Amino acid sequence: SYITDTAMAAEQKRFIIEVEKAKEATEDRPSRGPAYRSIFAKDGFPAPIQGLDCCWDVFRLSVEKYPNNPMLGTREIVDGKHGKYKWQTYKEVYDMVIKVGNSIRSCGYGEGVKCGIYGANSAEWIMSMEACNAHGLLCVPLYDTLGSGAIEFIISHAEVSIAFAEEKKIPELLKTFPNATKYLKTIVSFGKVTPEQKQEVEKFGLAIYSWTEFLQLGESQSFDLPTKKRSDICTIMYTSGTTGDPKGVLISNESIITLLAGVKRLLESVNEKLVVKDVYLSYLPLAHIFDRVIEETFIWHGASIGFWRGDVKLLIEDLGELKPTIFCAVPRVLDRVYTGLTQKISSGGFLKKTLFNFAFSYKLNNMKKGHKHSAASPLLDKVVFDKVKQGLGGHVRLILSGAAPLSMHVENYLRVVTCSHVLQGYGLTETCAGTFVSLPNELDMLGTVGPPVPNVDACLESVPEMGYDALASTPRGEICVKGDTLFSGYYKREDLTKEVLVDGWFHTGDIGEWQPNGSMKIIDRKKNIFKLSQGEYVAVENLENIFSQVPSIESIWVYGNSFEAFLVAVVTPSKQALEHWAEENGISMDFNSLCEDSRAKTYILEELSKIGKEKKLKGFEFIKAVHLDPVPLDMERDLITPTYKKKRPQLLKYYQNVIDNMYKSGNKPRA
Repeated sequence: SYITDTAMAAEQKRFIIEVEKAKEATEDRPSRGPAYRSIFAKDGFPAPIQGLDCCWDVFRLSVEKYPNNPMLGTREIVDGKHGKYKWQTYKEVYDMVIKVGNSIRSCGYGEGVKCGIYGANSAEWIMSMEACNAHGLLCVPLYDTLGSGAIEFIISHAEVSIAFAEEKKIPELLKTFPNATKYLKTIVSFGKVTPEQKQEVEKFGLAIYSWTEFLQLGESQSFDLPTKKRSDICTIMYTSGTTGDPKGVLISNESIITLLAGVKRLLESVNEKLVVKDVYLSYLPLAHIFDRVIEETFIWHGASIGFWRGDVKLLIEDLGELKPTIFCAVPRVLDRVYTGLTQKISSGGFLKKTLFNFAFSYKLNNMKKGHKHSAASPLLDKVVFDKVKQGLGGHVRLILSGAAPLSMHVENYLRVVTCSHVLQGYGLTETCAGTFVSLPNELDMLGTVGPPVPNVDACLESVPEMGYDALASTPRGEICVKGDTLFSGYYKREDLTKEVLVDGWFHTGDIGEWQPNGSMKIIDRKKNIFKLSQGEYVAVENLENIFSQVPSIESIWVYGNSFEAFLVAVVTPSKQALEHWAEENGISMDFNSLCEDSRAKTYILEELSKIGKEKKLKGFEFIKAVHLDPVPLDMERDLITPTYKKKRPQLLKYYQNVIDNMYKSGNKPRA
């Protein structure tokens, strides 16, 4: 029946159905648009799977079904060089997990205990997580990119008793002493432990073990596994808020299992179901929900997960060695792939360039006519685009982008040249990741996050103060989500939970716009709005999305406040573009000096004004002064979160002098 559904949907091209009527505004709540769900769930959400009640079952059942399938792969080091991937089967991993679990229990830790995991993705990371799943411990990822201050906060806030850590992270973990030692009693290294570390830890009365020592602790013992319920919390994921302390998001077995069933239904509905032969490159942090649920999905299908070497510069080489079939990325990574490809092509000869550009427009045109990407130009795929495909290992069939918006030109380009589906998804830790995801072969979903996944309902709630009306002919408003994938609350923060969960609807804080075909477009963020001194409201995220389409800039942060009448911005220019402009204008100086040069600033301002006019922005939405920073916004300076969202209060603190100077020089009376 799906085939006919899909055919019907293709005629009307509407991928959602209404399940709840709109609500008018009341005294205490704004109006709400109708609630919709995916057409793939029109006869109801996927039924709960028998025997699958918790994350442990996901792994256990796959071990029974696929004991000899390769599960986890790591690159071997041969003569000091990284060689091929060496695989452990599902059964081998299971045996290790049982050992890790017995050792955890022999230290006296059992159900309900919080267990920290700290470090880059690795086989040991997954084994520790599965051991927690087996014995009902709550897995608390401590993540890599939040410095030691945040790690100390999480250990103390979640009351973590035992922590597993990558060998090179142990020094970071020790920085949380003495405060964290109130709760933390056992540390396990995924590798070795130095005598100095042992001494330091024992000074505080804690135990520390190397991986091999730890595995020996439970050797002669075996412990029964407790019964786990769907409603049990299996992990507490701390999200790096853009303001304030990290929040501990409580995620139950139910959330993850419901999500898995929805993802399965979705992939089957678009003929892209996962199979045991699928291979995934694990490099996005497991401490985030996006990667965690993808890996759970792979484990559930008996497929294979290979780990990267931990260095972004070597990512393409890892891809070439592993040859994954599904590649998940954040826009930052896909932007790199895009820039790499366009540079390669523009530096090629005239003939090559012309052939590529011809192939690109020909294939795109056919895709616009409704051809699937695989049928749009099979010959050109072989002759021209195969090289691009080989660059990602040669086997990728799905590229999934999440965590932040992917720019339209990058998405469009990759859809044509990678010979694979490029899908953009949207979700939050609180919604257990996937909430909306675009569909293969639907070219008009470009720039959207697609329709809801088939296990949630979604609606928009009006935001009158920003002028967003969920009942208008083009419905816009705050995206709200309802369903069993939702989190169980913020740990020890009932107050914050009540703010965002109202009548079962989770309020995401993101502003969306329904498209006629039922996909969702993210257009703004509820909190990032301020007034200028003339009383005009500015929705800053929307402006940043428009300005970041300028090819000569890498990133932009727009700032204004209610004491000033105009907007200013901090821009990281594209090194390549700015140097090219300088060369054309006979200016010879290095990139850093160019960023100081007033002519370069004028050039960037003109480029920003050009797109502003093109997009018909209002006068007060134009940028009147810029500061060019050669260094991109980074986590080292605490200016962005690990998922590359801007930390606006920190940006203001960091660039305060720059901002003051821009306003000083901009406010001088014009002669």
